[in-house]
Amino acid sequence: MIGYKLFRKSNLSQVNNFIVDLGSPSNISYFWNFGSLLGFMMLIQLLTGLFLTFHYAANVSVAFDSVIHIMRDVNNGWFIRYAHINGASFFFIFVYIHIGRGIFYFSFKKVMVWLSGIFILLFLMMVAFMGYILPWGQMSFWGATVITNLISSIPELGEIVVRWIWGGFSVSNATLNRFFSFHFIFPFLIMFLIFIHLVFLHVYGSNNPLGLVGSYDKIFFYPYFVVKDFLGFSFFLVVFMSLICFFPLILVDSENFIMANSVVTPLHIQPEWYYLFSYAILRSIPNKLGGVMALFLSILILAVFAICNSKFNSLMYYPVVDFIFYLFVSVIMMLMWIGANQVEYPFYLLGQMLSFFFFFFFYMYIYLVSFWDSLLD
Repeated sequence: MIGYKLFRKSNLSQVNNFIVDLGSPSNISYFWNFGSLLGFMMLIQLLTGLFLTFHYAANVSVAFDSVIHIMRDVNNGWFIRYAHINGASFFFIFVYIHIGRGIFYFSFKKVMVWLSGIFILLFLMMVAFMGYILPWGQMSFWGATVITNLISSIPELGEIVVRWIWGGFSVSNATLNRFFSFHFIFPFLIMFLIFIHLVFLHVYGSNNPLGLVGSYDKIFFYPYFVVKDFLGFSFFLVVFMSLICFFPLILVDSENFIMANSVVTPLHIQPEWYYLFSYAILRSIPNKLGGVMALFLSILILAVFAICNSKFNSLMYYPVVDFIFYLFVSVIMMLMWIGANQVEYPFYLLGQMLSFFFFFFFYMYIYLVSFWDSLLD
């Protein structure tokens, strides 16, 4: 109550309008908590990342040992590193749920909010990939080699761009230095994009589960949704701390416990779990350039929702599309499983079939929503 009066009576009118007196739909569910949880995760990642930089050495000869030093010699270093590693996984879990909620409840109708969110996702995936390289384990080195090599498929400029990224003719010390620098700087760009995202959100307003349009049923953000968000933080922290303390390495590839060796290739090279669906789509296309294009399109295709128009703002009113949406979620999970397996029968064939359905879903979604609306005319 003191904080409420402080914002109301002081000269912090903009902050007050942004946080305290912000009008929010009264019926938004806990699915709307994931936006604030993502902000909380961003704070955790920034703080743990900052403390890790105090002790990490971005040099191929000592990078792996510096990580061991953080784990064994730095006070609570193990906790900081495990929080950062598992924080990245939770970040992507929340991002994917956040996007899924947006698709289910037609949040893409707020076009600028949706497009700014896609930009955040692209930079987030880039930053996470660069962070995966830093421990300089086997999967870090070979993951960097394979993924950056994909850029060489771009006609004319591909080879030049790859050599510029590498800083030489292979993944080396220059590559590690560059990735470390970008991994440190890009989060500040992401924070700026998040601020733009929030500005657009406050301009256009939040959606709600019933898809009601109008300002006749709104309540103040504080104290109602602040309390609701803090309840979400509490539940998340219980799960997060349990994972860090009891199962900290459940999402880490065992190959990364071996120091990078350029003459020994792992049996199966794969990225972190949150990239696996895109990786499976990449591998399902025989042509290298086509695979790279499909990889980027698997994220950029979210932008096509901006052209979707509908009479209602929830898939509850579109039962056929509702069923297809849950099928789409299942397909993404299966693509993740396929991405973690070898490129062989039957995984290769299944990957091609599921990749086709992945992209076809976006067409079906827009067409069936339009078709259903036309039946009501």
